[in-house]
Amino acid sequence: MGTPLENWVDSAARLTKPDRIIYCDGSAAENERIIAEMLREGDSVKLNEKTYPNCYLHRSSPNDVARTEHLTFICTPEKSDAGPTNNWMDPDAAKHKIGALLDGAMRGRSMYVVPYVMGPVNSPISKVGVEVTDSPYVVANMRIMSRMGQVALERIGSSSDLFPAYIRSAILIPCAATSRIFRRKN
Repeated sequence: MGTPLENWVDSAARLTKPDRIIYCDGSAAENERIIAEMLREGDSVKLNEKTYPNCYLHRSSPNDVARTEHLTFICTPEKSDAGPTNNWMDPDAAKHKIGALLDGAMRGRSMYVVPYVMGPVNSPISKVGVEVTDSPYVVANMRIMSRMGQVALERIGSSSDLFPAYIRSAILIPCAATSRIFRRKN
């Protein structure tokens, strides 16, 4: 039996069935590998080095967005806790629905484990968490937005303290507005 983090990553991998699991360290070398992968996949382009040094343009699938209002739900035991302007779903119903969508969602791809700290590493108000994703773009952006890798793992430790943990995947999702199905390129 591993740490709570290792156990959670194992359960996420059993659900999503990736070909490989990569624990991200946040290093410059890792970032270079991630950018090279995005360039190989063809949805990222290196911009003119003279005018935009070290800059890239990334184009994602139309349904691969961080927040789509009609598909975002607050899952709490009481509907009133979601607030007057949010969509609500029962937590058990959400786990069942999302579990079915995520079953095998990372097959054929890598699952990146991204431990992160939002805010200064040693601040008592900083937030620590873990995200697993099959998107190199998400990994590259988490490196920009947070302190990721070993510093976050040290904050999480092997304790049974709760930490936010997220699964993010570019899964096959029907687009309700057009009744078409989009899938992010593998």
